[in-house]
Amino acid sequence: MNQLLNAARIELLSPRLANQIAAGEVVERPASVIKELLENSLDSGARRIDVDVEQGGVKLLRVRDDGSGISADDLPLALARHATSKIRNLEDLEQVMSLGFRGEALASISSVARLTLTSRTRDADQAWQVETEGRDMAPRVQPAAHPVGTSVEVRDLFFNTPARRKFLKTEKTEFDHLQEVIKRLALARFDVAFHLRHNGKTILSLHEAHDDAARARRVAAICGSGFLEQALPIEIERNGLHLWGWVGLPTFNRSQADLQYFFVNGRAVRDKLVAHAVRQAYRDVLFNGRHPTFALFFEVDPAAVDVNVHPTKHEVRFRDGRMVHDFLYGTLHRALGDVRPEDQLAGSVTTAVVRPTGIEAGEFGPQGEMRLAANALLEQPQAQPAFNTSSGGSAGGAYQYQYTPRPQSAVPPAAEAQAAYREFFAPLPEANANALPAGQEDIPPLGYALAQLKGIYILSENAQGLVLVDMHAAHERIMYERLKIAMASEGLSGQPLLVPESLAVSQREADCAEEHAAWFQRLGFELQRLGPETLAIRQIPALLKQAEANRLVGDVLSDLMEYGTSDRIQAHLNELLGTMACHGAIRANRRLALPEMNGLLRDMENTERSGQCNHGRPTWTQLGLDDLDKLFLRGR
Repeated sequence: MNQLLNAARIELLSPRLANQIAAGEVVERPASVIKELLENSLDSGARRIDVDVEQGGVKLLRVRDDGSGISADDLPLALARHATSKIRNLEDLEQVMSLGFRGEALASISSVARLTLTSRTRDADQAWQVETEGRDMAPRVQPAAHPVGTSVEVRDLFFNTPARRKFLKTEKTEFDHLQEVIKRLALARFDVAFHLRHNGKTILSLHEAHDDAARARRVAAICGSGFLEQALPIEIERNGLHLWGWVGLPTFNRSQADLQYFFVNGRAVRDKLVAHAVRQAYRDVLFNGRHPTFALFFEVDPAAVDVNVHPTKHEVRFRDGRMVHDFLYGTLHRALGDVRPEDQLAGSVTTAVVRPTGIEAGEFGPQGEMRLAANALLEQPQAQPAFNTSSGGSAGGAYQYQYTPRPQSAVPPAAEAQAAYREFFAPLPEANANALPAGQEDIPPLGYALAQLKGIYILSENAQGLVLVDMHAAHERIMYERLKIAMASEGLSGQPLLVPESLAVSQREADCAEEHAAWFQRLGFELQRLGPETLAIRQIPALLKQAEANRLVGDVLSDLMEYGTSDRIQAHLNELLGTMACHGAIRANRRLALPEMNGLLRDMENTERSGQCNHGRPTWTQLGLDDLDKLFLRGR
C-alpha cells in the first residue's frame, strides 16, 4: 500500500470532484441547504422570505426573497467556487458583518442537486435565470419572469450521489432539522418575515416584529408560550458588550438542550465558552441532569470576534474570551439571583429588566460568586440576618434582621471557620403572636400562612390562591445564601500543609499559576514554583482540607487555560456550604406556629434564588383559583 502511495502522481482535482468534496463539508442534509440559502437572502437585505419544501426537502427546496437580487452578468459567477460579493480583502475577513462569506455554498449545492437560480435587480428591465445539474457544471443562462429579488430552487438532493442519500433519515426527521434552522434564523432577524410551507401546508407564518410586543409574540411562536410565561427578560450594555433576550426560570428546564438559542451579532452559534458561562450561572439552581432554556442575543464589535473558525460557522472565537465569559456569567447570575416570588407570580414578558452597569452588573473575576456576595453585603449590610426574636408585632412574625461583624479571634483556622457560621444554625424563635392582623390590604407575594401539613409543607393563602411551601427546602436555600454572604465577608482562611505537595504541570500551566498567584492567595491557596514544570502546594483553604489538593489545583489550572476563569474552587466551597445549610435547616416534623411560618415566607421573598433549594428542587408552588376550580369541576 505504501509503495502504491509513493508511486502515485500528484494531480489537480477536477472542478466537479472538488465541489462534491466541498459539498461534504457544507451540504450534510436539506437543513444545511436551507441554512445557506436563507443566509444569502438575509445578506441581500430581504424583508420577506418564503420557503416551500417537499418531502422533507429532499425532493424540493424553494427559497424566494425580496432582496437586492443578482445582476445577469454575475449569475454564472454566483455558482463558481470562492466567488462572493461579501468580502474583498483580508481586512474584511477580520470584521465580517455578513452571515455568509466563503463563496462555496451555491457551488457545493449545485454539485449534488439540480439547481435553478432566478433573480432580478431593482434597475434591471427583466429577470435572468441560471440552471445547473450536478454532473454538468456548465451553467445555462436565460431570460425569465420574476419580481425584484431572488428565487433558488433545489431539486432532487443527492440525486447523483446515492451513497450519501442513503444516510438521510425519514422525511419527518429531515423536516424537523430544516424547521429548526428556520426558527433559529427567524429569532435572529425579527425585522424579516418568514413563511414556511411543507407539502403545500403552511407551517410557519411569522410577520415582521418591530416592537417589544411583536418580538415577544415571535418568541412565543418559536419557543412556545410556556417558555415566554416562565422567562425573564434581560438587557444590559457595558464596555461595548450588549446582551439582551430571555432566560428561562430554573423551574422551566428541559431534559435536553433543545431550547437554547444564542446569537452573536445575529449569527446562531454553539460555543463552548458561552455554554460554560451559562452552565456556571445556573449551577446551584438547576436540578441535576436538567438543562436551562434561553434565547439570548449578544452584540459585540465584529473585529472582536472571529467567525471564520468552522466550516459551517457554528463556532466563533472571541478576542477577549475571559471578558466575554465573565460578562455573560455575571449578567445571568445576577438576573437569576434577582428573581423573587412576585416575579414568578407576575408571569409578564412585557416588564423590562434593566440591569445596572459596573461591578453590580456582573464584572466578575475568576472568584465569581465571592465578589458578588461581597458586593451584596456592602450594598445592603442590614439584610445580613441573624436569627433573633422580634420584639415588635410586625406581619413578618418572628424574624428581625441585624448584621454584627464577628470579632477576630486567635483560634485555629478550622475552628475559626466553624465558629464563623455557628450563629446561622440557631433554632427558629418561638411564636410570640397568635395570628396576623386582619384586613391586611397589601398581601405579600407568598401570602399568609394558614397551617402546616404533616410537618413538611406550609399552606399559605395569597392573592392568586393557595401556596404550598416545602419548608425544609426553603429554609435550606435561605441558610445557604446567608452562608455564602458570610463567607464573602469573612474571607477564606488558609491551612498550611505539614508536608507541601508537589504537582507536575506543563510550563504553560506553571506560568498560569504564577500569573494568578494573588487570586489563589485570596482563596486560601499558597503555590510556589519549584521548576519550569513543577509546583508546590503549601497551603489550602481550611474548609477544603478534605479535598484532594493536587487534583483540585490541576483542574483549576486547566479551566484557567481554557476559559480564562475557573469556578471549581467555588463549586467545592458551595458544596460544603450546601451540606452545612442542609444540616442546619429545619427538619420535617418540626411543628411551627403561624408567626414562624410567616417569618419563613417573608425570608423567602427577600432571599435570592429562593424558588429552588441548593439541589435545584422547587421550594414552593402556586395553585390558583382556576386550578382549584378544575379539581372540583366548578363552573362546568
